[in-house]
Amino acid sequence: MSYQKFIDEIKPELDKAVDFLKREASKMRLGQVNPSMIEDIEVKAFDEKMPLKQLAAIRKEGPRNLTIEPWEDDYVEPIEKALTAADLGTTPNVSGDSIRLNFPSLSEERRENLKKELSDKKENARQTVRKWRDEAWKKIQDKEQEGEISEDEKYRAKDDLQDLVDEYNDKIDQIVEDKKQQIEQ
Repeated sequence: MSYQKFIDEIKPELDKAVDFLKREASKMRLGQVNPSMIEDIEVKAFDEKMPLKQLAAIRKEGPRNLTIEPWEDDYVEPIEKALTAADLGTTPNVSGDSIRLNFPSLSEERRENLKKELSDKKENARQTVRKWRDEAWKKIQDKEQEGEISEDEKYRAKDDLQDLVDEYNDKIDQIVEDKKQQIEQ
């Protein structure tokens, strides 16, 4: 039995942790707005909750403006309520059958809060990586105890596992560093 199987088993989970961090970081409003910031806001329309992206087209118009164009006029009011409740730091402006969001520039206080939020997201991603590392390491140790792999293989597995964890931690660090640079712009 090879220890590599246990290392390979956790790779998809580590990929998920990195992808989740990327998605969460993309939702953070920085100097410029992005439709992904609001597309998943839950809107209650016709006694059903749906993400905004299923009810309207969202366009970026300039560095700090988003325009939401609902598919139907009946969606305007529920979308406005959901955007107001989301506490985005701006008030939705309804004009006819569209809604505009004009975001103010980031204050220094907001930049610091974003960095703190980003650090929390980074720590959560690292915790997930550690959790999967520990699970794989436990399986490897169990197989060594059962005599299915040698002690030398166990320590080789530990090194390979740590190399994989370091690779994913580097990916996490890079995502966070890129986002911090965007916050400073």
